[in-house]
Amino acid sequence: MCVVCGCSSGEPGGHAHEHTHADGHAHSHAHDHAHGHAHSHDHGHDHGHAHDHDHDHDHAHAHDHGHSHSHGHAHAADALPGHVHGAACGDLHYGAGSARVSVPGMSQERAIKLELDVLGANNAVAARNRAHFAAHRVLALNLVSSPGSGKTTLLCATIEHLRRALPTTVIGVIEGDQQTANDADRIRATGAPAIQVNTGKGCHLDAEMVETAFARLPLGDGGICFIENVGNLVCPAMWDLGERAKVAILSVTEGEDKPVKYPDMFAAARLMVLNKTDLLPYLDFDVQKAIDSARRVNPDIEVLQVSARTGEGMDRWVAWLVHELDHAAGRAHGHGEAHAHGHGHVHDHAHDHGDGRPHSHAHEHRHDHGHDHAQAHAHADADLHAGAHPHDHAHDGDAAVADRLAAIEAELAALRARLGRKA
Repeated sequence: MCVVCGCSSGEPGGHAHEHTHADGHAHSHAHDHAHGHAHSHDHGHDHGHAHDHDHDHDHAHAHDHGHSHSHGHAHAADALPGHVHGAACGDLHYGAGSARVSVPGMSQERAIKLELDVLGANNAVAARNRAHFAAHRVLALNLVSSPGSGKTTLLCATIEHLRRALPTTVIGVIEGDQQTANDADRIRATGAPAIQVNTGKGCHLDAEMVETAFARLPLGDGGICFIENVGNLVCPAMWDLGERAKVAILSVTEGEDKPVKYPDMFAAARLMVLNKTDLLPYLDFDVQKAIDSARRVNPDIEVLQVSARTGEGMDRWVAWLVHELDHAAGRAHGHGEAHAHGHGHVHDHAHDHGDGRPHSHAHEHRHDHGHDHAQAHAHADADLHAGAHPHDHAHDGDAAVADRLAAIEAELAALRARLGRKA
């Protein structure tokens, strides 16, 4: 988890000591000090001097500084819940502790404290972003996936479709990658403005990056801001950017069990887009199994199937976006279909593409029970929760910030409780 491994701050699990030698050469040494009681030790150098430092450690060990630290730790081979057979096979589960992550040399309590500190600071900026988006009636969506799922191709096709459906709506894109501006250049080629954010060694975008990038986008009131996150199904799950919703994109070239392998991401997402469905005839991909996997970790997740190449399913994807924009902009609109109420199942529709090879595509149908959304109603919501689908709630920017900060405090209190139990 990048919150505690150090890529969020550029300091791997600790901090650096900088000092200058007699020859005027300045350099720093990084150390991890996530330990429980304090003692002093010397950092000896062959520069003819020594450095004394006080550090916290939860176990005694000797340091021989040249400068390499080796801390060995044994961890129990905990089985995943519901998979007891794993322990019998010798499988390891390093996410079973209270922090749900293991970092060499760092206690679970220290990991939780770092998470509280780093995510608390990020969430404050995310709340500011969310209030800003709400005040300007901007729909901000956080697109997350593994590398190669087709996010950028889908975005380019989406921009073209939205331009026809909403010709007066301005669309902007924030592109996140470790290096290059390749994806931003592809977006700009469609005529839409894009800001590239290179994260270097960072594995995700954070709220401050989005705040800075959004300020550079020529996006007026009532526009759409797509945030294409760094390709990664782990770290972006826990970093709130101030978006209205996370949209998880799963390519049919990936495994159907990806949602249960990376549950945090799909639990945080409002919508799962099954992408590249034009490749289904050539793959052993079980659509229903993929949907079932997603609903194991998030029973309320909505699912759409699309092909950016052929255009199949793009109309439903665009309709979903228009509906969300209506909410963000506070426009009156109608619900002609059920929105994730009741239960869903998949139907196969067989057809022939003209090459003599008939095949079928599975399509999900959600059924509404006792909910009538056919008549239009007005919305002026500045929803603070990415997974919620509110109706008839109005918040101004100040209330949005207050609600979000209250949610953050509740989350921090829960984490502090976990820390207290461990203590």
